[in-house]
Amino acid sequence: MPTQHHLASEAAGPLDGIVVADFSRVLAGPLATMTLADLGARVIKVERPGAGDDTRSWGPPYSPTGATYFESVNRNKESITLDLADPADRATARDLAARADVLVENFRPGGMAKLGLGYEELSALNPRLIYASITGFGSVGGASLSGYDFIVQALGGLMSITGDAAGTPYKAGVALVDVLTAKDTTIGVLAALNARAASGRGSRIEVNLLSSLQGALANQGQAYLGAGKIPGRMGNDHPSIVPYQLLRCADTPLAVACGNDAQFAKLTQTLGIEHLAADPRFATNNQRVAHRTELVPLLEDALAAADAQVWQEKFTGVGVPAGRVATIDQGLDYAESLGLEPVIEVQDATGATVGRQIRHPITWSPAIPPRTVAPPRLGEHNDAVRAWLAGG
Repeated sequence: MPTQHHLASEAAGPLDGIVVADFSRVLAGPLATMTLADLGARVIKVERPGAGDDTRSWGPPYSPTGATYFESVNRNKESITLDLADPADRATARDLAARADVLVENFRPGGMAKLGLGYEELSALNPRLIYASITGFGSVGGASLSGYDFIVQALGGLMSITGDAAGTPYKAGVALVDVLTAKDTTIGVLAALNARAASGRGSRIEVNLLSSLQGALANQGQAYLGAGKIPGRMGNDHPSIVPYQLLRCADTPLAVACGNDAQFAKLTQTLGIEHLAADPRFATNNQRVAHRTELVPLLEDALAAADAQVWQEKFTGVGVPAGRVATIDQGLDYAESLGLEPVIEVQDATGATVGRQIRHPITWSPAIPPRTVAPPRLGEHNDAVRAWLAGG
């Protein structure tokens, strides 16, 4: 379903020609649709007149152009305002769904159907439509529950393994469950597009925050399912690897990750305590895990001889993964020093640079120029989208 983009940046991508109707708001849905937009899709964001996406007012902080929360997940999109309680605007929403390849929504289960915009109605109108629904706890037993990332981190088990053993459970420092759900949604959409290429028909995808969180528990989840062990909070320690944690140096802590015995031997050699690598208590990872409380003070005694930056350079030089705890600006500077180009400049409709954002993390070869259109103003593309839907 090829179409013309109405954005300032015309960089093509692998999803060029795909139209996405974005009926989502806040984080998980908008991040998924921004990912599709970054990859070249035309994303038309449907927003409430006068207010728009909730996150347009989530601040501070604010940039010169708006709330940074909203801006973080809405670049490369067009904005149209529709009052879905109004029959005429609801008809426009149906017209958009009829022209779309993908629809993403995160209404309460059944909410879109009540508006005549449910999967059954729209797939009859557009059999090629891929309809992605995001909920907090699914559409069956958890249909009435509100899907807030913080609550899912609590109920899903993530907070039980985050924080100090004797301290308070903590959430992650970013809405991690929303981010994971966005990535799962994107994966599902891409798989559905591939399946449609063979079958000619669309499909429905359902993703929920709780399942995305539990799907990401990895070794911690399998510790329970496979061995009957319910993991608990260990601070920055790793349940299965030692040392894999923060260790105190003369000034600040240093993250050290010895994933194998050879790295541990290099660590001890660099610290001048190489005899520990031959000590029966520490010679293998299993032994180090069993004798964690004995080993860590010995390492920190040696690390007290110098600052964290000194040890980081020494360890990195011999192949032992180590790093100081950086702030976000320092982390971006570090990525820049490695040639990763983590930041892009975004432009408004006139081509003027209006801000900076973290770029999409995939790098392509041959290179695909990044799409760098600033997040839209509320209703900025009302006329252009309506003209397109009318066949103009």
